[in-house]
Amino acid sequence: MQNGFSNFGEMLTMGDIVFRLFVAVFIGAIVGIDREIKNRPAGMRTHVLVGVGAAVIAIIEHQTIGSVLALNAGGLINVSAGRITSTVVSGVGFLGAGTIVMSDRKISGLTTAASLWCMACIGLASGYGYASIALAAGLIVLIVLKLLQRIVRVHTLKKLEVKFVHRTETLAFLNECFSKMGVKILDVDFHAENRPEGNLYTNLYTLTMPSHTRYVDIIAMLSEHENISVVRTRNI
Repeated sequence: MQNGFSNFGEMLTMGDIVFRLFVAVFIGAIVGIDREIKNRPAGMRTHVLVGVGAAVIAIIEHQTIGSVLALNAGGLINVSAGRITSTVVSGVGFLGAGTIVMSDRKISGLTTAASLWCMACIGLASGYGYASIALAAGLIVLIVLKLLQRIVRVHTLKKLEVKFVHRTETLAFLNECFSKMGVKILDVDFHAENRPEGNLYTNLYTLTMPSHTRYVDIIAMLSEHENISVVRTRNI
């Protein structure tokens, strides 16, 4: 017995099949709810359907092999396991690709695509009867989606655009703010626009920050100054 299920190659009872499908539905729903709360392209229903579909394929292959082995009394028939399920692992990539969007040179949806691919693998594990593997993998996926980014914070390198007037006064304020927040300036590009009411200056900073500092904190602080009209981040 494997986790209360029949051994691989033995025909499954209806109870076995229902339980395996239930495990796939349960894990898919939990992972999908997390994606749906964050307004990602693929939500609860998509993850559940991917998990159930993968589990069904695994169950079909399990039952097919069981039927073949039952007829293979003389040992004349060779059975190759995994051929059908391997197509699921590769084929679900097309579904994941549909969740990936590129806008303004920024790619989004990669995490959701990865969670769909993992859900297919979890569904296969559930369909084959490895409930402990499916549940453990589902727990790991949830930890990665909900907690990993909070525990390990990675700051991508971005440029900070600041538009301002009164150059001398504002530059002193900017340098003071960066110093207080532990922000280091790696590079700065600048531009000046002549206007009747006074020059408008644009500085494009490349910054490196300590782990406890976020771009949103910098933007909130700089935007309060009366000389600064625009503060925004740009991808490199």
